[in-house]
Amino acid sequence: MRITLVIAAVVLLAGCGKSEQQNEAAETPAAIDAIVDTTPNYEAAISNSARSEADRERDAGRKPAEVLEFFGIEPGMRVLDMFSGGGYYTEILSYIVGDDGKVIAHSNEAYAGFVGDEAITRYANDRLSNVEILMAENNELQLESDQFDAILLVLSFHDIFYADPKNGWPKIDGAKFLAELYSALKPGAAIGIVDHYAEAGSPRETGGTLHRIDPAIVVADMQNAGFVLDGKSELLRNTDDDYSVTMFDPAVRGKTDRFVMRFVKPGSSQD
Repeated sequence: MRITLVIAAVVLLAGCGKSEQQNEAAETPAAIDAIVDTTPNYEAAISNSARSEADRERDAGRKPAEVLEFFGIEPGMRVLDMFSGGGYYTEILSYIVGDDGKVIAHSNEAYAGFVGDEAITRYANDRLSNVEILMAENNELQLESDQFDAILLVLSFHDIFYADPKNGWPKIDGAKFLAELYSALKPGAAIGIVDHYAEAGSPRETGGTLHRIDPAIVVADMQNAGFVLDGKSELLRNTDDDYSVTMFDPAVRGKTDRFVMRFVKPGSSQD
């Protein structure tokens, strides 16, 4: 009887061991999938079949996968797309951050009027469920502190120096605006800036006349606001661009020479 019990116990333990091994084997692929799911797949976001043909036609000139990788956008992030316009970058961001992330698409009445139906179509029927629209007029931006893992300012930093009050664009208080973004960004997080080159030494007013900006002004203003320049990229250079014409000129629109910069708020998420 004792021998029988011992054998039974051995068999039982062996069965438990085998079952545990099977469970571990069954769990391993899921664990691997979890790791894969948290790895940003920029090309998959660009290739998403839900994107419009109009957006795809812009990709060659904007290189969004490379730009967003340079900015360090990852799944699960909470990202502010400032002056998001028609939402070209907002949609790509929504695919990268995924269900565990959030994209706040900022706009105002002037931008909404400028882009027309593009934004309406993009957000219709809650097709981007992890996107939230934030309507805030110039100088009325109020953001909760330390809430964003990243902020984007794509082709809009120059608008800080643009003013057209009669058409809904009062002059922006630049120092206040950048201070608001600094406060809203988490310590150690990045703000990515893309904009049109102006001639070196051009005044700030060029941002309002040619809709271009000398990158030296961007660096100076960002550093004055407390940000640290963390990297530059040559991804969107076009040295054939004519800096003397507005970026809206048909000869250069969509083909301007553009700088790409990444700034960080000092500190770390553990602070």
